[in-house]
Order: sequence, then C-alpha cells, then structure tokens
Amino acid sequence: MTFDETPYSVCETAREDKSLRLFLRDDHGAIIGSFPSLERLLAARGEKLVFAMNAGMYRQDRKPAGLYVEGGREAAPLNRRGGPGNFHLRPNGVFWIDESGAHVTETSRFAALKAKPIYATQSGPMLVIGGALHPKFLGRSESAKIRNGVGVCKDGKVRFAISDAPVEFRDFALFFRDRLGCADALYLDGSISGLHAPDLKRSDVWRPQMGPIVGLTAKR
Repeated sequence: MTFDETPYSVCETAREDKSLRLFLRDDHGAIIGSFPSLERLLAARGEKLVFAMNAGMYRQDRKPAGLYVEGGREAAPLNRRGGPGNFHLRPNGVFWIDESGAHVTETSRFAALKAKPIYATQSGPMLVIGGALHPKFLGRSESAKIRNGVGVCKDGKVRFAISDAPVEFRDFALFFRDRLGCADALYLDGSISGLHAPDLKRSDVWRPQMGPIVGLTAKR
C-alpha cells in the first residue's frame, strides 16, 4: 500500500486466528533470532510460516525489554519503569493474545486488566490509542526510519505493517488509523525491522539477529 507517498507492506489475519503466535526460543532454549531459524524449527514440527515480523524491543542479549509471554508462560515481566528510548516513550503498550483473540492495549490499562495472555509482547510507544494519536506525535519530527508495528482494526483484522521507506512516527500512526482503520496500534521497532512474507516474495534475512518474533503459521 501507499499512504501519503510512503510505501508500506501489510500482512493481516483475523483477530481470533489461533495460528498467530509469538516465538523467542527454540526447543533447546536458544534464542531463535531469525526467520530462517524459525522456519527450520517449524518445519521439524510439520508447520510453515505464512508471514513473520520482529515483535518488540529487546536488550543486547536479545531478551525482551518488557513483558513477554509464550504459551501462557511469562518469560519477562511487565516493565513500567521510566528510561530513555522509544520503549519508554509513554504511553507504551502490549500486543497480546488470549482465547478471545488478539489485542493492543496501553501498558497501565493492561496492568489493570489482570489479563492472562497466552502470548504477549510489550513495546513502545503506542501509535494509536482508542482512535487518538499518541500525544507526543502531534507535531512534526526529523526522525524518519524504517518502522514496523501492529494494529487491531475495526473490521476485526489484525494488521502488521512495515514501512518500505523511512517514515516519521506521526505519519506511521496516521497510516494505521486512517488507512488501515486501527483504533489501537503499537510500534514494534525501527531500523532493524524485518518482514518474512512468501506471498510477497520477501524475506529480510539480512537483518540483524532478532529477539521476539510474531508469526502466522500453517500446517505444511
């Protein structure tokens, strides 16, 4: 898609799709780190990747910067501390999946829900909150980068988008709200953002090693 002269690649699935999952470590406890490694892991289980994207910020050791839940097990707690960088540009938020489907929720509201997610990854900042842009995005910025994010949209779709050219936060948020129809959207990362989408004949295998990865799977 193109929005305000910036090209984007978008992958979508139904909000309640049970094949949407998060991945961090392989069966031996090692961080998966890349799309090819995840493909090999799934192939051994008789599965394949329909699409995948890096799914939130991580530290130098590639461990998640905030909440991370996989298969109902919490590997890292919710992070409500202040600090530098995009992750701490409040409000930040959580992309999470429970039995009812996928959600994007601002961090303090997520904490109040006392939810029990099957999958969850925390990142920041929020892009769109209840149909409103993040309050820090009202003005223009000189920081334009390749960026990726996720939104839960009014038509019941979950949409994952990556800009195919550098984009500012404000314009990225507007894309999710005004073009994709997402009332809530979360920034996942920038600069190192990558997409694996065989239907688009694309796999950004040259990207640096990743932390959390979100993927839609299918039986081989």
